[in-house]
Amino acid sequence: MWQTLAATVLAFLPVAALGAETGLKRLETGDATRGWEAVGRIDISDDSFCSGALIAPSLVLTAAHCLYDMNSGVMHDTEDFTFLAGWRNGRAAAYRKVRRVLAHPDYVYEGRERVDRVAYDLAFLELDTPIRLPSIQPFSIGNDPRGGDTVGIVSYGFDRSEAPSLEDDCEVLGRQPGILVLTCSVEFGSSGAPVFSMQGGEPVIVSVVSAKAEVDGQRVALGTAMTQPLNELRAAFAADEGTFRKVMPSVGFGSADSQGTGGAKFVKP
Repeated sequence: MWQTLAATVLAFLPVAALGAETGLKRLETGDATRGWEAVGRIDISDDSFCSGALIAPSLVLTAAHCLYDMNSGVMHDTEDFTFLAGWRNGRAAAYRKVRRVLAHPDYVYEGRERVDRVAYDLAFLELDTPIRLPSIQPFSIGNDPRGGDTVGIVSYGFDRSEAPSLEDDCEVLGRQPGILVLTCSVEFGSSGAPVFSMQGGEPVIVSVVSAKAEVDGQRVALGTAMTQPLNELRAAFAADEGTFRKVMPSVGFGSADSQGTGGAKFVKP
């Protein structure tokens, strides 16, 4: 199964043509988006976007490959990013520019589709001004899910860029070191979208969308098993003194032990 996965990664997910999707519920009204306002669209250089979520008033979690221009492989300037919290039908609950970006120190962008980079495909955007609104509450981080657990995803996509969509009944098919294989429907623009699990009765972020792939003919999403790499990213972020830092060591697999809480049904907060 994993050899098939390694050989058939379809795409990392900048904006491009979008195919048919199933299982997605568009969150197009105020009632539908209530509780999800901390998920937002990340606009990049006015010509592409990713998804991301607040995990602190001034900190957005997304995918590391979103920081790079897919054609040149060069990291975007910080001024190229805008976070649109709760973006829906032409308006955001909060707009923020970005003062600092940082990818996981073991992430290397090489401009081609590789499974091994999924294990470190995490990044922080530090906002220029914290978002402190009662309606926009940052999400907590949960334990890594186990195979068979139910998870959900809130994301934007190329043909649904004006409102987020919720898929609340994905399954964790399995994992290899650093990587979760999910049945979630993801498409171009979904990069960096938060994957949620119900832990302690609350939705918490347990992964970030990195890529779509194919396993034995089934289209799947790949997410980062992020407990260990997120801790490493936090440490690098705390130590970083520049606007951003580009670190280029060898890519390897991170390790993360499953600590999920089982297959609780995923519901909207």
